[in-house]
Amino acid sequence: MSSFRTLDDLGDITGKVALVRVDLNLPMKDGSATDVSRVEAVKPTILELTEKGAKVLLLAHYGRPKGQRFSTMSTSFVQGDVEKVLDKEIMFIPEVMGPVVEQSIGILGNGDIGLLDNVRFWPGEEANDPEFARGMAVHGDFYVNDAFSAAHRAHASTDGLAHHLPAYAGRAMEAELKALDAALGNPEAPVAAVVGGAKVSTKLDVLTNLVGKVQHLIIGGGMANTFLAAKGVDVGKSLCEHDLTDTANRIIDEAAHAGCTVHLPYDVVVAKEFAANPASLRTCNVHEVAADEMILDVGPLATEALGDVLKTCSTLVWNGPMGAFETEPFDTATVALAKTAAALTQDGSLTSVAGGGDTVAALAHAGVKDEFTFVSTAGGAFLEWMEGKDLPGVAALIA
Repeated sequence: MSSFRTLDDLGDITGKVALVRVDLNLPMKDGSATDVSRVEAVKPTILELTEKGAKVLLLAHYGRPKGQRFSTMSTSFVQGDVEKVLDKEIMFIPEVMGPVVEQSIGILGNGDIGLLDNVRFWPGEEANDPEFARGMAVHGDFYVNDAFSAAHRAHASTDGLAHHLPAYAGRAMEAELKALDAALGNPEAPVAAVVGGAKVSTKLDVLTNLVGKVQHLIIGGGMANTFLAAKGVDVGKSLCEHDLTDTANRIIDEAAHAGCTVHLPYDVVVAKEFAANPASLRTCNVHEVAADEMILDVGPLATEALGDVLKTCSTLVWNGPMGAFETEPFDTATVALAKTAAALTQDGSLTSVAGGGDTVAALAHAGVKDEFTFVSTAGGAFLEWMEGKDLPGVAALIA
């Protein structure tokens, strides 16, 4: 990965204005956030800048107002939650540029924090309008991006500002980029990738990118059924994209050509209905699935074999569950493999990086979310990174 500037590269910033892009798009219920992990993630960056005497202006979006002002989408709604996490008072500023922002900066003391209103209230944000970016930039002395989750969008506050001010990665962004580089940029081989989820169609670009980069590709979830069908297995009434079997075979061929082993389940957990602990539950060889049965998880023999594969690897990147993990007992394979990966990580033999909404939930369910090397909470940005795409918000930070 090309080098990017971090907070370590800042000189004396006493009295300087830092424009800091953060993700404050918090889930809300009854006027307060139900999850403040995004604020916790940016807390070290904000506090480091305030401790060094900068005036910190937070830039964030909230919801999808599409360039119009909606009182229900003001960032003022999350102000109280942010204050609680930071244990600091924050000044709310109902604009992102102009005289109101200028006056507010004059009122803020060194080490104080201001929260600007929703950047997406202005059409120039999502259009990445250079004039809009310049209008915001005149208020700052430097720019910090600490919102990896928004880095796949080329917006004024994630990309444009970096072209008008000296730009730096915040601590959360820095940790994310270092972890991703260790997983797929310059990983220690052999590398395994676990890719699960319901549909091949949503992960086509991921699979195509990974076969050229990893030595082991472990496919689980509903998408494994499509690959099994491509190999001539009758998957009964399992979730399966039969129109993509040619694509699955092409990916298998590309993997063989690149020296990547594709791992598909050879025993599976099936049932006639998708429900918790159904009476029709059984485990069988993939070639024994009946016409009225559906595959809902990877079987115990295959799960154990996949654990053995991980024991031979130095790096793991994981996106998507192995089975229908939200419903017991179809969480068994996901939990078992996650626990194996966590144990190897704790032993120091495996660097494990995971990401995506379902994946984070699955690892939390398995009780090992804190035992992986790094877990990314960024959904779209993590997926685009796994697809091998350049992320505009990251590219803008490269020195």
